Amino acid sequence: MSKTSTQTSVSRTGLRQNNSRLIIGVDPGLASTGWGVLEFCNEKFRYIAHGCIETKAGSPRGERLFLIYKSFVKILNKYKPMEAAMENLYFGKNISSAMTVSEARGVLLLALISKKIFVHELTPNAIKKGVAGVTKAEKIQIQEMVRFILGLPEIPKPDHAADALGAAICAANLVDLDNAAGR
Repeated sequence: MSKTSTQTSVSRTGLRQNNSRLIIGVDPGLASTGWGVLEFCNEKFRYIAHGCIETKAGSPRGERLFLIYKSFVKILNKYKPMEAAMENLYFGKNISSAMTVSEARGVLLLALISKKIFVHELTPNAIKKGVAGVTKAEKIQIQEMVRFILGLPEIPKPDHAADALGAAICAANLVDLDNAAGR
């Protein structure tokens, strides 16, 4: 049986003064890294911001990774999340794209750990279940649920940002359920 979540070993900074949790979700990629920030308090979500870090395809890979790192650190400094959620690497049919995604994940994890931000690493099925309630949900169903849960007028764009917000929603729900169960 596989785990749905692993947690990187950085201690939590605790709750904010109003007992809320500020969570950043991340959807890593070399060309486009989605991110989304939300607040979770008293079983309610509040949307904060979302976006994408884009890199140019013709640039050297090292420069692209450094741009992702620098841009992400600026986002972390601006929003000051206490925890993060990121999908575990999924090896599908295209191994070469999985390698570049893993490199992007590496620089993102480095940025998070250097800021002492607690990281939830989630399986794709855990995110689907945490957002839509079922592991067989289609991408558009997840995005529509993100829109609904956060009370947004439309699905967040681009897709990577919506996926990042979905990861953050899932992390909030998983930890909230753990707390309710006394774990």
